[in-house]
Amino acid sequence: MKRLLHAFALCAALAIAPQALAQSATPIEPDAVLARSAKQDTSLVIVDVRSPAEFAEGHVPGARNIPHDQLAARLAELRDAKDKDIVLYCRSGRRVELATETLRGAGFEKLLHLKGDMQQWLEAGHPLAK
Repeated sequence: MKRLLHAFALCAALAIAPQALAQSATPIEPDAVLARSAKQDTSLVIVDVRSPAEFAEGHVPGARNIPHDQLAARLAELRDAKDKDIVLYCRSGRRVELATETLRGAGFEKLLHLKGDMQQWLEAGHPLAK
């Protein structure tokens, strides 16, 4: 019986894993975002999904602020970015997961997650805009 339960758990995990991976945004290093921003790469859109207060305290230069809980209602603001690389970030990653679900559901495919989010950006000493 114990082996049967373990086998069932393994099968369930394997069945869910590909779906979870398909929903996740691809990680991108902060240095890569900084380099592309410095080159004024127009194929890159940076979206801060934190609250407006957090955004005002400091954000990645060039980022748009669309809080994760407003994203579905504000999709039109990203209409020009449907075929571009969209870098999402928050403080620690949870809100990016929610934003990724929303954007994937709306047909966005080129979603990137700023590795380490704002915490790693700050630790690396990268510039902030206010």
